Amino acid sequence: MTIVVLATIGCDRATKHVASVMLAGTPSRSLLADTVRLVYTENTGGFLSLGANLPPALRTGVFTIATAVLLLGMVVFAVRARWSGWRVVALALFAAGGASNWIDRAVRGSVIDFLNVGIGPIRTGIFNVADMAIMAGIGIFLLVELNEHRRAVASGGGDDS
Repeated sequence: MTIVVLATIGCDRATKHVASVMLAGTPSRSLLADTVRLVYTENTGGFLSLGANLPPALRTGVFTIATAVLLLGMVVFAVRARWSGWRVVALALFAAGGASNWIDRAVRGSVIDFLNVGIGPIRTGIFNVADMAIMAGIGIFLLVELNEHRRAVASGGGDDS
């Protein structure tokens, strides 16, 4: 899992560096018939800029200190619970994405975001590679849990409510 963590953080750090050099201060760029837009922004809030307008001290507490405690707590829990297989992959992606965004917050006070996808007026918020890793980790974890629940129900070991 070390490879997943290092690759995720490395890819996120590299793409943020390229975005800061190539996109900062420039107009957005449209690719693939405007399906992908490259738009440089510095997000002081959380997901979809939630909390960006909080006072700076509260933002630091929530997005830097609390995030670090949460990420560390998740890793400790997973180790104690002896997670393995796809659960560990999910945690590695989630924790690596969270850690890379945390590095931005700790060093810069904001996270560099630069990707936006969609068709016509239906678009995502602006995000980065770390955000994709976080979402992939959540998705994998949910699929693992759903699959385990279905197996338990099929074998009569769980309730189907």
